[in-house]
Amino acid sequence: MTAVDYLDLAPIRRVRGTVKLPGSKSISNRILLLAALAEGNTRIRDVLESDDTHYMLQALHTLGVRCESEGARTVLVRGAGGAFAVRRAELFLGNAGTVFRPLTAVLAIMGGDYRLSGVPRMHERPISDLVEALKSLGADIEYLGKPGYPPLALRPGIIRAGGAISVRGTVSSQYLTSVLLALPLTRAKTEVVVEGELISKPYVEITLNTMRRFGVEVAREGWSAFAIPETSGYVSPGEIYVEGDASSASYFLAAGAISGLSGGGPVRVEGVGRASIQGDVRFTEILERMGARITMGHNWIEAGAGNEAVKRGKLRAIDADFNHIPDAAMTAAVAGLFGDGPTTLRHIGSWRVKETDRIAAMATELRKLGATVEEGTDYLRITPPQSSILNPGVSIDTYDDHRIAMCFSLAALAGVTVRINHPGCVAKTFPEYFAVLAGISEH
Repeated sequence: MTAVDYLDLAPIRRVRGTVKLPGSKSISNRILLLAALAEGNTRIRDVLESDDTHYMLQALHTLGVRCESEGARTVLVRGAGGAFAVRRAELFLGNAGTVFRPLTAVLAIMGGDYRLSGVPRMHERPISDLVEALKSLGADIEYLGKPGYPPLALRPGIIRAGGAISVRGTVSSQYLTSVLLALPLTRAKTEVVVEGELISKPYVEITLNTMRRFGVEVAREGWSAFAIPETSGYVSPGEIYVEGDASSASYFLAAGAISGLSGGGPVRVEGVGRASIQGDVRFTEILERMGARITMGHNWIEAGAGNEAVKRGKLRAIDADFNHIPDAAMTAAVAGLFGDGPTTLRHIGSWRVKETDRIAAMATELRKLGATVEEGTDYLRITPPQSSILNPGVSIDTYDDHRIAMCFSLAALAGVTVRINHPGCVAKTFPEYFAVLAGISEH
């Protein structure tokens, strides 16, 4: 998508069709990093082509890893065998948390002289829980700006191999993921203890699954303790595929359910299904609670409106805990505009430290459409307009947040025009999103 100031979406009468999903950002960047660290070469198919994966590939190139494009969405990564060739570098990582946090852990344990920075918003996203955990291992890390936040300077430390390490799990699961991905570089048996309740557990499942595919099996006791085995390091599986992005699937599945209220749908997404390793497939359970009809195969999911929802002409309002799927929760918030009462999203405190303060941003934009919104420290309650008619011609500010841009496109299904400001932010995970949505829309 070329850079434009805004995109006007015409009212969408209905959606219907099939969408081939782009690769998962979370899986793509985990696989790219482990392929770079592994012994041997890895051919990665269906890699997401987006800003965040670009930052990972650019960083790996700077660190001396050969990543060779083999056509659309296929990359051959020549593994470094556990140690990057370049020991001194400055890395600019944009606003990509799935790059910044894991690379901080890997480079701190590997040793070397590095400077890691990003866009201004990245420098507002806390990282102290990860830094303190790494320092307890002997890592040498300095804050170059505000204490507790990027940018960071990493220098060679004296890393203690083996034993135990504690990581807080209440702010972001990426801290635990980063430590888990990096610890096999020590080659020693290590126990990781989680302090507090771990949020976004399904993303840690993705981490464990990816590590397993590169030869490192992590044992765990519930969600409170993880055991990294003594290992000789990561080993390439040779060839590996990236699943379609389940978070991106949520927009199209919700569109199918909403459109079904007025005779549209169903919408099928391909690339993710019953066999998915991503927690966000559980968004289908949320949609079913709201009155959607969901069918699912090994590698596809289809959504329309159930009979009861069609009779009411509205989705069912829900009160649900979204701790496990915070990204897809944003889609549920907009779907709540089509509900028969207040929809409440609970345990979404992690939204505060994402690409923007998503709780504040979502509340502001939902109110523009006519909703009554109650905002708490870790919850959001959305009551649709009494008339059930959304305000037309609203300009949605996106805060340089790809998910805000995508989820608010669903408002056009209410038969109103919607302006999305700075729509190019979707390049972070789904550059072709608006074109794909247009491809299944009827006006």
